[in-house]
Amino acid sequence: MEIRGPLELPAQREDIELVTADELTLVGELAVPESTDPVATLVTLHPLPTAGGFMDSHILRKAAARLPAIADLAVLRFNTRGTSSPRGKSEGQFDGGAAEQFDVAAAMDFVRERALPRPWLLGWSFGTELALKYGREHEIEGIILLSPPLHRATDAEVAAWADTGVKVVILVPELDDYLRPDEARARFASVPHATLIAVDGGKHLWVGESQTRRVLTEIVAAVNPAALPLPTTWPAG
Repeated sequence: MEIRGPLELPAQREDIELVTADELTLVGELAVPESTDPVATLVTLHPLPTAGGFMDSHILRKAAARLPAIADLAVLRFNTRGTSSPRGKSEGQFDGGAAEQFDVAAAMDFVRERALPRPWLLGWSFGTELALKYGREHEIEGIILLSPPLHRATDAEVAAWADTGVKVVILVPELDDYLRPDEARARFASVPHATLIAVDGGKHLWVGESQTRRVLTEIVAAVNPAALPLPTTWPAG
C-alpha cells in the first residue's frame, strides 16, 4: 500500500503522562519501532494551541505514524499545558511560551528516565520558539525547526546557539506566512553552523503529501540519514 495521509504503520505505541516541575500532568504518546531499538528520538513540540496546534498537528502525527517503522526513530508527542486532543487535555493553562519551559523539561526528564537515545527537539511554528528558548538547557543532539516565526525567541536567544555543539536544522517554507527564507537567513546568521533549508512552494502548514514527505525526509536526513531514501510503499521495498 502507498504510504500517505493518515496511514499508521506498525509500531509500539504507549499513552504516557508527563509531570512538570509545577505539578501539572501533561498527556502524550510515545511511539517506538515495533521490534528493534530506536536509533534516535524526536521530542516534538507542537504549533500554537490558541490557533489549533496540538500533539496531533498533522506533520507530528504523521512522523509518529511513519518514522518508527521506516526510519527506526522513537517519536514522543505531548500536549503542552492547557492543550486538548483526542488523547486528552493537559492540565494548566497556556502561558504564551513562558511556563511551557517546564513542559519541555518534563519531556526531557521522560527521555532520560526511559533511556531513549540521541534526543532531538522537533519544533513546528510555536514549538520552534520553545526549542530555541529552552533547548539549550537540555542534553540534546540537535534541534529541527519547522516554519519558525521568531515571534517569541529573541535575537539573543537565537545567537546563543552559536556557542553550542548542538546541530541546528531549519526548514523555511518559500511562501511562509511569517518568516520567509531571505529574512530567515538574516535572522539566523548569528548561528554560523545552522543548516537552513528553503523549501520551494512550501507553506507554513506544510499541507499536502508532497510537503509532508519533504519535511519527513529532511528530518530523517538530519537524524538518521542511513534510513534514506524513505519508502513510499508498505511493506517497504
